[in-house]
Amino acid sequence: MLLYLTLLIPLLGGALLPLFRFRDLKSRGIYVEAVVILTSILTWILLLTRTEARIDLLTVMDGLTLSFKVDGMSCVFAGLVSILWPLASLYGFEYMTHEERPNTFFAFYTMTYAVTLAVALAANLFTLYVFYECLTLITLPLVVHKQDAKSIRAGRKYLYYSITGAAMAFIALVFTLHYGATTDFTLGGVLDMAKVAGHEHVLHLVFLLAFIGFGTKAAVFPMYAWLPAASVAPTPVTALLHAVAVVNAGAYAVLRVIYYAFGADFLYGTVAQAVALAIACFTIVFGSAMAVKEQHFKRRLAYSTISNLSYMLMGAALMTPDGMTGSLSHLLFHGVMKITLFYCAGAILVRTEQEYVQDLRGFAKVMPFTCGVMLVSSVAMVGIPPLCGFVSKWNLLTAAAETGLAMGTVGVAALIISAVLTAIYLFTVALPMYFRPLNEGVTFTENRDPSWMMKLPLAILTLLVIGLGLFSQPIVTFLRQIASGAIF
Repeated sequence: MLLYLTLLIPLLGGALLPLFRFRDLKSRGIYVEAVVILTSILTWILLLTRTEARIDLLTVMDGLTLSFKVDGMSCVFAGLVSILWPLASLYGFEYMTHEERPNTFFAFYTMTYAVTLAVALAANLFTLYVFYECLTLITLPLVVHKQDAKSIRAGRKYLYYSITGAAMAFIALVFTLHYGATTDFTLGGVLDMAKVAGHEHVLHLVFLLAFIGFGTKAAVFPMYAWLPAASVAPTPVTALLHAVAVVNAGAYAVLRVIYYAFGADFLYGTVAQAVALAIACFTIVFGSAMAVKEQHFKRRLAYSTISNLSYMLMGAALMTPDGMTGSLSHLLFHGVMKITLFYCAGAILVRTEQEYVQDLRGFAKVMPFTCGVMLVSSVAMVGIPPLCGFVSKWNLLTAAAETGLAMGTVGVAALIISAVLTAIYLFTVALPMYFRPLNEGVTFTENRDPSWMMKLPLAILTLLVIGLGLFSQPIVTFLRQIASGAIF
């Protein structure tokens, strides 16, 4: 029952929200935050006790069952989501006072929590695929929430890319069902080698389709264009898409496919692995280079997300326990860092209506709290110790260097180049906030920092960025145990 409640409370809580017709911010905020916090509490009870057996919700046909189970991997993704979602909702209350249809917005926002948890707790590839698709449908109304021409175009692009990626991933589901003993996630893979014999090259091609298909939500090249376009949505949505639910669901799905469906041993050293690594490494450098070029602040962060998601995909494609550890650690730490940066961008937009990098000079004088948070998160994103960004990037760097593969060396080079470009595209925003005067067109001089509803999430996230760096060892040890199979 605990698992059912964890999924049903945010789903029903969000669906019923429009019926209450809340007219004031306080009542709606209390309702939404209560639903989200209760869900997070239940999630953590579920993850810490791990007493729930596998639950089969619905059997479609032999081999295709909607099933949920808590294992080590689901603890990572569900744990991250359950920490960040209450902060995201609280942040959204002040932001959405400037937007229309807040009841509709928070209804879909809360239901998305349920679908994301369903992805995290999926016990097999079929369940993961079904809720991966549901995640597209439930977040589409959030992308088009403003209902202007830009939002409609962004939503259409998001839908086109997501459907294309899902079609490619569906092929992998079919082949896994045919060549596998089961679709249930099993560390080491589920393929029946007796059936696979003689068809290895076909399965390698199918894996690449799955890598790009599930990687579409992780904005892997060439399936990346939807992510910058989606930055037209309200900042709570872009932060949700770019740091927590959708993009991490893509990276999480790729990890599941490699290590729990096809099996790393089956793929290691093949052309398929080399191609997957090449795609990920190219996307790392491409996303960082595009971020340097981009002058719109939120779109710059979107390109940064494209690059950092492929850090995770590269770690996954190394197909070693260390690569999996690095990928999972970056999934956790990047989520915290990037949502913080997006929330800084949103606070600046709401309080000053400034969206472009060149317009943010000198803002530390009028938004000292927001700019301070942004500086800390920028330092972490670059990978400077002792903050959390250094930990995950170091894990990925050492994992790539130790593979002995030629593409592992390419991965090391891609990470170093990206680190330099990250310093350029973030510090050219953060440092002029402190060392340049306000632009002549700025008419305000009073403090423009947001209220406590935005400040509190930003403060907590900043503490997490620092704390996860200083005290990362227990988390990394836990991730290593998952990668080695010591924790199921």
